[in-house]
Parts: sequence; C-alpha cells; structure tokens
Amino acid sequence: MTASPQHPDGALLGGRYRLENKIGAGSMGTVYRARDEFLGRDVAVKVVRSAAATAEEQRQTDAEAKILARLSHHSLVTLLDAGTHLSGPDFQQVYLVMELVEGADLRRRLQDGPLHPRQVAQLGYDLSLGLDYMHDAGVVHRDVKPANIMLFDYRGDDARLRAKLTDFGVALIARDPQPHNGTFTGTAAYMSPEQARGDAVGPESDIYSLGLVLLQCLTGVTAYPGPALESAVARLLRPPAIPDDAEVGFRVLLRAMTALEPQDRPSAHEASLALYELAVAPRARHRMAQPLIPADEAERLAAVRRYDLLDTPPDGSFDRITALAARLFSVPVAIVSVVDTDRIWFKSHHGTDVQQIGRDPGLCASAILQDDAWVVSDARIDPRTLANPLVAGEFGLQFYAGVPLHSRDGYNLGTLCILDREPREFSDADVRTLEDLAAIVMNDLELRLEGRHALIS
Repeated sequence: MTASPQHPDGALLGGRYRLENKIGAGSMGTVYRARDEFLGRDVAVKVVRSAAATAEEQRQTDAEAKILARLSHHSLVTLLDAGTHLSGPDFQQVYLVMELVEGADLRRRLQDGPLHPRQVAQLGYDLSLGLDYMHDAGVVHRDVKPANIMLFDYRGDDARLRAKLTDFGVALIARDPQPHNGTFTGTAAYMSPEQARGDAVGPESDIYSLGLVLLQCLTGVTAYPGPALESAVARLLRPPAIPDDAEVGFRVLLRAMTALEPQDRPSAHEASLALYELAVAPRARHRMAQPLIPADEAERLAAVRRYDLLDTPPDGSFDRITALAARLFSVPVAIVSVVDTDRIWFKSHHGTDVQQIGRDPGLCASAILQDDAWVVSDARIDPRTLANPLVAGEFGLQFYAGVPLHSRDGYNLGTLCILDREPREFSDADVRTLEDLAAIVMNDLELRLEGRHALIS
C-alpha cells in the first residue's frame, strides 16, 4: 500500500479548504482543522490515508461519503462537502469536509477518570438517539467507541455535555452484502461478539458497543483490555463486569445492551427511553410518573377531529396571535399547536419554519396534560426537560410556556406556547396574558365550529 504524503500546514484542498493543523488520525485517514476560505468558517477535513490503492479502499471511501451525506441528525457529525485532491502526477486523494466540533473526544475525556452517572445517561441518550436515526435509515456504524464520540457544550461550562458520533469509515448499509470470510472490522475493545466471530452484523452490534462505552464512562476502565485478539475473544467467554454499586437502572440496561446474543439486546429507541429516565434526578422522578398520553385520549382526539384540525395546513388566521405573543413576551418563537396521535401540528408558527414535530419530544404533549399553564423557566436544569431533544439538540431550547387550548366540553386540543433560547422568569400576570390569547384562539375555533353546524342544519 502506498502511503500518502504528509500535508503541510497551509495546504489548500479543493481551492477553498486551507489546512491548519492535524487534530486526529484513524485507520482510514487523518483529520485536520481547516478554514473554508469561501464561506469564512472553520471545518474539519478528513484526508484519506491512501490514494485508493485497492478497489476495496475506494469502495470504503466512497461509502463513507455517501453514508454521511444521507444522514442529518443533531447527534451525528454533518458532512458538508467531499472531493479529491491531486497530491502528485498519479496520486489522487479523497477528502471529506465535516462540521468542526469544538471540544475533546470521549477518549481524551475519560483519561481524567469516570463521568458522573447523570452525565453518562445524558451522553448515552444523545448517542442512542443518533443510532436510532441511523438504524432507521438502514445504516450500521460498526465502530462505536470513545475516540469516535465528540463532546461539546453550548455554554462552555460543562452544565450539559452533548455528544456526536463521527467517523463512519467502516459503516455499512445494513441490507448490503457483508463479509463472511472470518475477518472482522471495528475496534477490538468495543466490538460486539458477532464482530469478534467475523459474522454479519446489524444494528444490535452498535447497541453492544455503546453498552461497553457507557460502562467505561461509569467505571473509567475498558471492560475488555489487552491485545486485539485477546480482547475480541474475551467477550465470547464472559460478560462484562458491571459494578454492583451502580444504580439498578444502569445495571439492568447495560446487562441487556451487552447480551451475548443480538436478539436479546434492546433497540436504540428502547435504550434512549431507559437513558432518559436515568438522566432524570431521583428526587424529581415522581414528576415524570404521569403518562404522556391522557386517560381520555380517544375522546380528546375525537374533539380535535370535530374542529377539523388534523392534516390541515398552517392557519394564517392565527398568525397575528402568535406574532402578538412574541412581541408581548419578547421571545423569538410563538406557536399555536394541535397535538395529534403521533405528532404535533403547528397551525401557526412565528419565528420558525417548522410545521410539525414528533409527539414524543414536543413539550406541548406534556402541556396538554395540565389544566393550566405549563412553564419551564430553565430547561437545562429542569428534570422534566433535561434530556429533551429540543433542549439537548441544536435548537437549544431553554424556556417554554404553554397554555392548553380548552374546548367547551373540557378537552385540551393543543396549546398556545412561547419558546426562548435563554432561561427567563414567567410571572402570574404573564400566565394570565397568555391564557387570554389562548382564549381568543379557542373562541375563533368555536365560532368556526358553530358556523359549520349552521350550514349543515
């Protein structure tokens, strides 16, 4: 295999990416901090180590670019560009341009010792969400390990670390043909039993690897240390040692995630739900006891349908209400929402172009469980929202106040809510003002309903 030349600082790739300094290296390439001179921003550039000396290397390089280009999630590093660079007369190198995540990787962080259990749950929640998204797209990462997990935080004070998965160099499309020749890919200390056996792998392999990563975060040591072959074989002979003094929720979850047989492991979605619970402070868990589905959900949805609010476009007649709410409370976002079976429709949305989101992460699903306003003054520390994707993700939600839209017969159809990316206080007078605006929305809906009834009769 022909080794690639070392790129000097200042080298220009693609006519726009100026390499500054090396920030990492892996089996397939070297990662540089670089400056995108066209857009004036810092990026990460991964230069493939060889010039595709074999057809397999070229396939793997192409696959990495295509996989990254398909995926877009706040827990995954984003691919911005890809290209080739002519390093010599007959030497062409592939490079990938990715978002630059400021901060150390998890491997470096663990050199300082184990993490607090809540931090482990928070990071695990982020990563399981990313894997759930990947797996749903038919992609298996195949190399989940601390060195491939980037850490960052929005405030720079470690109040809530976030995690992003990177380096998809050995990722495969789950439905594509996989090697059956007794070889394995991945990193020995974190590979799954099926990887160690050289078998075909699926999403369950990533769950096993994530389980070993989370276990190391709790203990500060790798579960299967030693030379590659010894480490790979060890997991076939014994389960990883999970500390007896770990919280029972962690013990149960990690035991399931690191089960020897793939079919005995939870899905990434199931793992994310368990990690969400573990991220919530024990003293506040009683707040989480109530279900996110109202007891009268069937009747509530019937009321929503009665007002003809489902599967309809945003309603411009409420735009002045949301604009007024945004001005009155000096917030960037105000929404009239309707909570459907599996999603939340934004019938009017001031300050955002989003028209719908899933029901699970939407705070409106919690707000309709109340008979009065639901206020989260600081979502970063409130146990009800600590690991919510809107809070933990790129949106950076820090404040939420929502008032249910009550129908005349007592059902909560949705909310009038306001959002901010900064924490803030919300007085009783503010609550009453928001309730008055919500009443105007409901009054309009009631008048429309009466008008339809009059036409029918």
